[in-house]
Amino acid sequence: MFWDRISGVYDLFGNVYNGKVNRKLCRLVSERIKQTDVVLECACGTGMISAAIAPVCKSLTATDFSEGMLKQAKKKCRTFSNITFQKADITSLDYENESFDAVVAANVIHLLDYPYQALAELDRACKKGGRLIIPTYVNREKTGKTGGVVKAIGKAGADFKQQFTYSNYRTFFEKAGYRKIETELVRGHVPCAVAIITK
Repeated sequence: MFWDRISGVYDLFGNVYNGKVNRKLCRLVSERIKQTDVVLECACGTGMISAAIAPVCKSLTATDFSEGMLKQAKKKCRTFSNITFQKADITSLDYENESFDAVVAANVIHLLDYPYQALAELDRACKKGGRLIIPTYVNREKTGKTGGVVKAIGKAGADFKQQFTYSNYRTFFEKAGYRKIETELVRGHVPCAVAIITK
């Protein structure tokens, strides 16, 4: 699997090339988490956002489909005692309905064959009144075209299924029937649109 193969070097992109975006993204997500929250994170990758969520929540279940990514995330978050790591498929989650106060899925929607199926699963696992926090890397608004680095990652094996801009990312959620949507754009080399939905 592509994500297993690159798990050991993935943070080079996050920390060096897109570090400014990712640091702000971590702050924005952590600010939406409460100390009493039981949180589910899907597609946790190498644990970048997991490490930002853990200090501000009651407990965190961090999941990913890639065992390589989970291995890196466990290393990064080894000092936190309130995280459980599990392998999981975002389109078919093995959790009871309304189990979590907040559900986070960062930088994954654009990779999925069936993004609305994943969104339905995230929604199902989230308590009524809870928050869905779904950041995703987007293309620059003026051109809507994929940047050079993203193209290179795609050629290396990442299979981007969706091409979002900031404006049509919000439309994606509106088409799913959501109305209570907050969005924020984190600008940088590879911009990130953050959607916060109150269920």
